Parts: sequence; C-alpha cells; structure tokens
Amino acid sequence: MAHVVSDLEHQLRGWSLTTAEIMYRMPDHLHLLQAFIWQEYDMAPKFPRLIKFLDFWSTNLDGPVAAVRIAHNPIVGAAELRLVGAEWRLH
Repeated sequence: MAHVVSDLEHQLRGWSLTTAEIMYRMPDHLHLLQAFIWQEYDMAPKFPRLIKFLDFWSTNLDGPVAAVRIAHNPIVGAAELRLVGAEWRLH
C-alpha cells in the first residue's frame, strides 16, 4: 500500500504553501493578458512542483506565459511568544 504524505508532513519536511500568479497571453489575442492562480505545497527556493507545472504549461497549452509572481509562506515554524501585557484571573 502506498504511503500518502499529508500536508503537515510536507510542512515538517520544509515544504511551504506556494501561490503563483501566472500571467499569460490569450492565444488568439496576444496583446491581452489573462491571470491564472496556482497553489500547491512546494520547496523554496527552487520550487520543483511549480517548475514542473510551468514546463507542462509551455509544452501542452497554447497561451504563452508572460510573467509569474510567486509567494510562499512556511505555515509550521517556531512558536512566537510575546508578552501580551494583560492578566486574567478566574476565581
């Protein structure tokens, strides 16, 4: 039975949620741009899954990519502790 890696396991291995805004030209009207949003867990800074997707795009789809903007955020990380400056007491 194949082991499916969960999102949490990916995060613990250093993967982060990655969002890419892909601007591409309309095949019939190359002067018009269209936006496509891609989101997946990927490994920064090389982004192998995004690169694989963009390779697929350039090989199989007609709309040429004009620009790609990437944002990623490691969701699981060291805990941040700070003093809140307030205290509550029960009973």
